[in-house]
Amino acid sequence: MTDILRVTLVDICQGMHDAVVGCFFVFRVDAEMEEIREKMRKKREEKMMESRRRPLPIKEKTVNEPKVMQRIFQCCALNVGVFWLSLVAFNNVLLPLLQFIVSFILGDATSDNKVWDWMQPVLTYIFRAFWVLPLFLLSKAVSGLWFQDIADAAYRKSRGRPQLPSLSRLIADLTFSVLVQILFLLQSMLVSLVPIKGVSQFLSMFHLSLLNALYSFEYKWFNMGWEVHTRIAYVEANWPYFMGFGLPLALITSLPSSYFVSGCLFSTVFPLFIISGNEAQPQAKPCDFQVQIFSFAIRIANKVFYRTVKGPIRSARSR
Repeated sequence: MTDILRVTLVDICQGMHDAVVGCFFVFRVDAEMEEIREKMRKKREEKMMESRRRPLPIKEKTVNEPKVMQRIFQCCALNVGVFWLSLVAFNNVLLPLLQFIVSFILGDATSDNKVWDWMQPVLTYIFRAFWVLPLFLLSKAVSGLWFQDIADAAYRKSRGRPQLPSLSRLIADLTFSVLVQILFLLQSMLVSLVPIKGVSQFLSMFHLSLLNALYSFEYKWFNMGWEVHTRIAYVEANWPYFMGFGLPLALITSLPSSYFVSGCLFSTVFPLFIISGNEAQPQAKPCDFQVQIFSFAIRIANKVFYRTVKGPIRSARSR
């Protein structure tokens, strides 16, 4: 039992180490990609010279591709420079200014308080409905596209061309994966309602850590041709490592009390964990104490998918 606990703690610490240290690879991805492109250009020129053909202008398809640092700065600009600053400006500038105007017009402190008591929540709901929520959804959609660009660039740098499946399998895989992740997120919310304070916090953090690790590694595994059940089974079999890997991101995003601010912070920091997941090399040594924590989400997702595909997706246990 002591040995199992020691190995588990070592794997958790190794996952945390890989997650944090891997973030610094972001400064090397663009430079290494440029080196690869330069080598490819030289090889092509050498082949053309050997064939004694007149060198033609080489069309650089990758020159116009967005760089990793560029996409990361765009994520920061959208989520911090636009979304988060708009929340700060509304709560700390606009609302106090409107309260001052109401107080100045009414003059009477008693009536001022009564009017402002109903004006503040109405203004807050209007702001959230017509600005915060649409901008939040837009930022999540746009950030998702930028996440894919970052993941593809990092994967090409280290492993070459992705192994993409057919269009039908691509759509089925992505849809099922998103459904499982949503159900698992709901599961993490349910366990946080356990009436024992320390236990509920641990279970919620455990769920979120594994989910964040799955988010981070999924881009690489998908490009490697791994199917959904394979990805989830690997996370379950090596849960101490992936718990440690996803723990820093789970802790960072749990700091804000607002769900919108937490989502904004996630979209800002997550690109670094995509790089970490691409660079990390988890040791394929399944934990002695297995935790099939995704089983419930997969079972529900299978029932939802049963009528839309030829058959249910295999669970993480089956293989």
